[in-house]
Amino acid sequence: MVRTNFEHEIQNLKDEIIILGSMVEQAMLDSVEAMRKRDMEWSKKIIANDITINQVRFKLENQVMVLIATQQPMARDLRVIASILEVISELERMGDYAKGIAVITIRMDDQPLLKPLIDIPRMALKSSDMLHRALSAFVNEDVIAARSIPAEDDEVDELYNQIYRELMTYVLADPKNIERANWLLWAAHNLERFADRVTNICERTEFVVTGQYREVDGRADS
Repeated sequence: MVRTNFEHEIQNLKDEIIILGSMVEQAMLDSVEAMRKRDMEWSKKIIANDITINQVRFKLENQVMVLIATQQPMARDLRVIASILEVISELERMGDYAKGIAVITIRMDDQPLLKPLIDIPRMALKSSDMLHRALSAFVNEDVIAARSIPAEDDEVDELYNQIYRELMTYVLADPKNIERANWLLWAAHNLERFADRVTNICERTEFVVTGQYREVDGRADS
């Protein structure tokens, strides 16, 4: 019975991770769309909603602490528990990146976008799709899927580099463009870091399944 309860609680935690991941995924997509539309009120709501993401993180961490205190986790169980804590933390930080883009939109105030947003929305779509599949791999302990996803981070990195090069042409053409270029570059940077953290989640999936931690280039460390 004790073992059945433990497995039930682990499954509940995984279900909650999927819900938290959906919140983070939507926050990122919304923040980019709010920037594209220059929607200040929407951006303010995204910033305010980050509190909810933080609250869910702390709630889940508390559930994990209770689980450790009341059950008798074995070696593999401890790998799962440690990885769940890490994934929860990663998701909260990814939510911060979404909030950061909303903050950038607010700071831009009434300044027009330096250029139409094309590649930044592409980065957001790719990153959120990677997150969705990485969390599915984590919950299902699908190490094959988890190993395949990090390679896609190269696509996000290339979009970031493309954005950087394009923005620099605007700055070189007129140094007065530097502030507006920086706003967009920081938004792209947040998306690049968002995708890096997806790689971290994939590494955790492999750790759960194999007991080995295999580092993948491009992961986020801070």
